[in-house]
Amino acid sequence: MYEPQDADHGARPGPLEPEQVIAWLRDRDAVGQTLQNAVDHLPSQRDVTLATMADVLQATAQGLELPAAAVWAGVSESVLRGWIDGDPAFASALYACAALAAAHGLRPGHDSTTPAMLRLLLSALSGGATKNDAARLVGVPERRLRRLTREFPALAGLLDAARSVRPRPRRSRPAYVPSTYRPRRPGQRTPAHGAFRLVQREDREGTA
Repeated sequence: MYEPQDADHGARPGPLEPEQVIAWLRDRDAVGQTLQNAVDHLPSQRDVTLATMADVLQATAQGLELPAAAVWAGVSESVLRGWIDGDPAFASALYACAALAAAHGLRPGHDSTTPAMLRLLLSALSGGATKNDAARLVGVPERRLRRLTREFPALAGLLDAARSVRPRPRRSRPAYVPSTYRPRRPGQRTPAHGAFRLVQREDREGTA
């Protein structure tokens, strides 16, 4: 007998809270390591390099330039340029991804703001970058970012959540200050430098 399915069955889950999104972005490396440990297989250097190259290609195909793609993939720009110079196959794939993004109008500095740009923006903010530096990294003009935060409260909430988890600078220990330079209590006089205090010495020999 046919039974009608519940209308909520198979429905997509609702949007995540801003804090959940930031937590997912910060824990994605740990998730990948957990998947590797699940099959009891330690990745080789070749596996890590290929996976990082794939991340660079994904970022480039979504409109991110080379410095931003390097941050997206978690590799230094100098290492990335070394791969381009030393691996012709990777260089060809990278140029093809850049051409694909340009053909669809995904270029930094233009009106398009892709989820990849927002993802990298949030990752940079949560890692300690300022809003202006993060916007410059992903190629989003600062004016456009301010306008987007005014128009879309959800984006403003994500930016606030990313800034709230930034690592706080470690407090440095106060420098030692000699006692002669420390502030005195009211009524106390500061001793002059080089001054002597007169004391009375007792005669050790008793008087007869």
